[in-house]
Amino acid sequence: MIILKTPQEIQKMRKAGRAVAEILSILEEKVKPGITTANLNAIAEYECKKRGAIPVFKNYPNPRRGRPFPGVICASVNDEVVHGIPSDRVLKEGDIISIDFGVMLNGFAGDSAITVPVGEVPPEVLKLVKITEEALYRGIEKAVPGNRLGVISNTIQVYAEKHGFSVVREFVGHGIGRSVHEDPPVPNFGRPDRGPLLKEGMTLAIEPMLNMGTYKVYVDIDQWTARTLDGSFSAHFEHTVAITADGPEILTLRN
Repeated sequence: MIILKTPQEIQKMRKAGRAVAEILSILEEKVKPGITTANLNAIAEYECKKRGAIPVFKNYPNPRRGRPFPGVICASVNDEVVHGIPSDRVLKEGDIISIDFGVMLNGFAGDSAITVPVGEVPPEVLKLVKITEEALYRGIEKAVPGNRLGVISNTIQVYAEKHGFSVVREFVGHGIGRSVHEDPPVPNFGRPDRGPLLKEGMTLAIEPMLNMGTYKVYVDIDQWTARTLDGSFSAHFEHTVAITADGPEILTLRN
């Protein structure tokens, strides 16, 4: 069931989204060679406590019946697509890290993701990061009342593939509101005539994941970390978006 939000509820989601954006901006500044993903996780947890926000991923149930997710952030490096577990892994020059992060604040969720180069990275990897973010914004542009959800999905896929990248199928975006994951699922691929009609009051987490090689992925032995099947690099960007009469409003926009 798709839950339409009232203006008052969207205002609460703006506050949750602002907290997510602020904390991701802090983390982005901290990404440098030598820092560990556990360091980044600790910073995110500290910043949540400062704001009275609850990190939504910590202790999130595992769909594969494994242990709950142990981190505040998902920290996915290089060939890790999503759901990377923070650890003592040291980031090094030439890596990229995707940080997926969400909070609950005043009963509503915000969710966003960024991919950050670590020091100097090869031009083809920078292109992957750039095109993934651009694909997100092109998808967001289509989040207007009257479009089908598939228009967002198709726009992302066409833009990614035009630039030579593949779109992950196994993991998709989602509705968001009183829970971090609500209906409807938001694929990053597919036909434009599919999916529900978009309506004012819908709130979506749109999150393309693009790979340099195959779109196929597998889940690591830790039962959380998804990796590209061929070991190619992957990038991930996400925003929480409200659909309004005036067009899409990004609730997790960073300064």
